[in-house]
Amino acid sequence: MGILELILISLGLSMDAFAVSITLGLSVQKPKTIEILIPGLYFGFFQAFMTFIGNFAGTLFLIKIQFLDHWIAFILLCFIGGKMIWESFKKTDNTIDKQQFKFFNMLLLAVATSIDALAVGITLPFFNINIYHAIVLIGAVTFFISIAGVMVGNICGIKFKSRAEIAGGVILILLGIKILIEHLF
Repeated sequence: MGILELILISLGLSMDAFAVSITLGLSVQKPKTIEILIPGLYFGFFQAFMTFIGNFAGTLFLIKIQFLDHWIAFILLCFIGGKMIWESFKKTDNTIDKQQFKFFNMLLLAVATSIDALAVGITLPFFNINIYHAIVLIGAVTFFISIAGVMVGNICGIKFKSRAEIAGGVILILLGIKILIEHLF
């Protein structure tokens, strides 16, 4: 496996994080630098970390979690998406909800979007590549893709801020359903 294939794998793994980052960008009017970086740091770290765990956990671990991984991602994404939709109806003023960037919420999102990296980590040693280079590349690509997602979401959020939080919640729920359907069928 060459660098091009590894970059494509990294891009594929980062797409869930990109979609979630867009929803986070929808929730802020003028994001501070830290609000742009937080999703990249969480998602990049967890993509790399789950790849690392998958690499060293081995096939036995995959067999035990394989039937559950899609359910975990589905439940976490639907919970957070539902919470976003619920909170969009509770708001009475135009304040921006920055709770989405809090530790617990970001942790749940990062875990939910990086479960696939666990399985990828198990397969990487079969391709005779340096696992540490792969882990760094996967984390870096996800970091930058997530930053781009926040900025894209923010641009859309400025234009459509009245429905942005509902749209973000629906996107997360649909992403959870997509993951579930892909793994069940």
